[in-house]
Amino acid sequence: KVRRTYGILERQFRKTFDTAARRPGKTNENLLQILEMRLDNLVYRLGFADSRAQARQLVCHGHFAVNGRKTDIPSFIAKPNDVISVRERSKGLEYFKTRALLLAQKGVPAWLSLNTDEMTGRVLTLPSRTDLELPFDEQMVVEYYQR
Repeated sequence: KVRRTYGILERQFRKTFDTAARRPGKTNENLLQILEMRLDNLVYRLGFADSRAQARQLVCHGHFAVNGRKTDIPSFIAKPNDVISVRERSKGLEYFKTRALLLAQKGVPAWLSLNTDEMTGRVLTLPSRTDLELPFDEQMVVEYYQR
């Protein structure tokens, strides 16, 4: 269910889990932080896309920049204080013009900030479990993958 929610295949999810297990701290919190800090998920959380699949496609098509550099890799892991912005050449597209009007009405999670005028978002901090409303128990995932 977690893989389906984030749109990740088994092999990539296994690598993500192994990375989370190697980090200091709780594996389940590390796993959620890594998944939430993926560029495609951030684009979705900031409201630039209606679904994670749509966000993934927008990222792959090169519509976003991280800290001013074009990034077209959906699995790119952002860090606190990174700025995710719609590229200048993409701002003129009809999709982003209409999306700018919708962004003003939509809220973003507390660990992100959004500037609707410039179409940019900033990662303020790493997300914690209390910040996320997810329909699964990540501890069950950890127990399954630690076998």
